Amino acid sequence: MTPVLLLAAGKESAEVTDWAARIGWVVGLALFVALVYWLMREGWKWRGTLQGDLPELPTVPDDPGPARLTMSGRYHGSTTAGQWLDRIVAHGLGTRSRAELTLTDAGLDVVRPGANDFFVPVHALRGARLDKGIAGKVLTEGGLLIVTWAHGERQIDSGFRSDHAAEHHAWAEALNQMINKTEGAR
Repeated sequence: MTPVLLLAAGKESAEVTDWAARIGWVVGLALFVALVYWLMREGWKWRGTLQGDLPELPTVPDDPGPARLTMSGRYHGSTTAGQWLDRIVAHGLGTRSRAELTLTDAGLDVVRPGANDFFVPVHALRGARLDKGIAGKVLTEGGLLIVTWAHGERQIDSGFRSDHAAEHHAWAEALNQMINKTEGAR
């Protein structure tokens, strides 16, 4: 055999001789990961407690009227208006989920399977725009439909992404037209 083949044939990984140390490191790492997860969960709950002054979300009226627009996609969360990293978690607004949006003359109905549904009355709508990010989600420019609305003493931005991104422009236009009509009627 050639010397190169002899060198290659002789290399093997060393046997583990200290099983107690190895097991100790694995258990220590698992405990560290569990601690970090628990701290993150406690932080999420604390944020919800700090936002406890947020009133209950409105429910859909008995007769919201015919649907002007519908959209299916994803709800990416809500933040304090203008502060795209200040996530609102109270009343389930921080939970990402699938979403079915329906725009009627009464307002915006957001149905979220597996999460709390919510309704934004037309008088609470403040604006709609296309943007690139909201807390925890950044996309290309215009990748998110951001709906600004008033709830209690807060202005809230809620981020949605349609399954068909071409729908975003029509939604932003329709929402802003509704808002302008409502403000003109006041």
